Amino acid sequence: MRLAEAATRVGPGASYYALSLGAGPIGYASSTVDTIGPKAPGDTTTPGVHVLEVMVLDIEALGSVQRVELTTDILLTRELHVRSFQASFNSDAARLSARGSVEGDSALVLDIDARGSRPQHRRVPLERPLVLPAQLPLQLAFGGELQIGKTYTLRIFDPTLFADRDVAVQVLAESTLIVPDSASRDSASGQWVVAREDTVHAWKVAQEYGGIIMESWIDDLGSIVSAVSPIGFRMERTAFEIAVENWRRARGTARYAAGQNSDVIQTTAITANVRLAPEALTSLRVRVGNVTLQGFDLGGGRQRLAGDTLTVTRETGFGEGPNGPRPSGFDARLPMAASDTALAAALAAEALVQSDDPRIQAQARQIAGRERRAGVVAQLLTHWVYDNLEKKITVSVPSAAQVLEDRRGDCNEHTVLYVALARALGLPARTAAGVVYLRGHFYYHAWPEVWLGQWVAVDPTFDQFPADAAHLRFVIGGLARQVELIRLIGRLQLTVVPS
Repeated sequence: MRLAEAATRVGPGASYYALSLGAGPIGYASSTVDTIGPKAPGDTTTPGVHVLEVMVLDIEALGSVQRVELTTDILLTRELHVRSFQASFNSDAARLSARGSVEGDSALVLDIDARGSRPQHRRVPLERPLVLPAQLPLQLAFGGELQIGKTYTLRIFDPTLFADRDVAVQVLAESTLIVPDSASRDSASGQWVVAREDTVHAWKVAQEYGGIIMESWIDDLGSIVSAVSPIGFRMERTAFEIAVENWRRARGTARYAAGQNSDVIQTTAITANVRLAPEALTSLRVRVGNVTLQGFDLGGGRQRLAGDTLTVTRETGFGEGPNGPRPSGFDARLPMAASDTALAAALAAEALVQSDDPRIQAQARQIAGRERRAGVVAQLLTHWVYDNLEKKITVSVPSAAQVLEDRRGDCNEHTVLYVALARALGLPARTAAGVVYLRGHFYYHAWPEVWLGQWVAVDPTFDQFPADAAHLRFVIGGLARQVELIRLIGRLQLTVVPS
């Protein structure tokens, strides 16, 4: 009731932000809040609140700069409950959009459109009111939750990952901040600079999910003033001209657009203490340091965790003759039946793993031919994905159907297509992510695991069946789980222990 009463005070407004990573700017963002309702007698428009968030980023990866645009458009009731939303992720490599509407308080109806795939219609049961990330600051400001020391948990739905998660929120401090209010053009540099500043009453809030902590300042009107993430991503409210016009003027210079030393792959790589020959390794022992290991999928299958030491043992028997030792499920016939919940999930179609798409099913059948032995099919899929996808670093939310159409991408694209093809044939498959050793460094990486009586790691990006022992798995699952790897960036220490 308090939220419903307070939310009637929400008024229109717009905020603009400069975005930076490390030493330089990488983009801009805007957040607009507007109220809607009847404008004349007889107008039947339902009163509500319209929230529009736009983010434009230039992300540097291995020397190339890729543009990413994210948009979230939400229609709320005056009580700040979600009626409907539209969300989109657009980059050179991917086009993904989702429309959602809430039916009563019990169901979310989703329509998903990923370029290269047929539109999907899904109905998601709701156990509690839907809360979107863009809506959270308003919810905090007008829900009376901004009290120093208060801690609580909210269930947040991410409209681009199609997954919800529990987010722990803690109010840390209260203060008055100074922010740019207007800008003027500097004739010497041609840049817009701060002309006048204003003071804003704000609250410092920490949001924690999967060990990742995002700190932000939120004002009394439910608008973000500033925010910072563990990897150095910063968001600062400023005048429109400084956030947007300066960016548009300078974005033609790639080094400026990406910022100094902000290559996301090079700056997140971990230098190894020894040189390895991964293809010759049957086992690798690594001491994992400087991070909390709780919540990661470090043990199980080929991996064994003892204290802070992780041992990875490559699966054996795959290169021997038909009479050699093989995993118990290598010669199992496809399609496999789901014997437990984990296998059922690893056989099911998902929003971005469209194993039920006719084109993916047709391609999978063509690759397998008449072969029905699970292990042989898994190997055929590994070689086919490696041979038929151009190796190209991309910034995207990968969709298997889109990857099949475009035939290019990095480890994420290789993995999502492999998993979809395997599931289309009745071969349980799932995504694993962590780090992989390559030429003196450990890099963040994703690869599939397939069920052959045990979970076996394969890597279609490197054409490895099975994957070498220098693949260190930290999480199992799609992008919603892989986000948890952020808490390792800049902190994870790996020390190879001699055998």
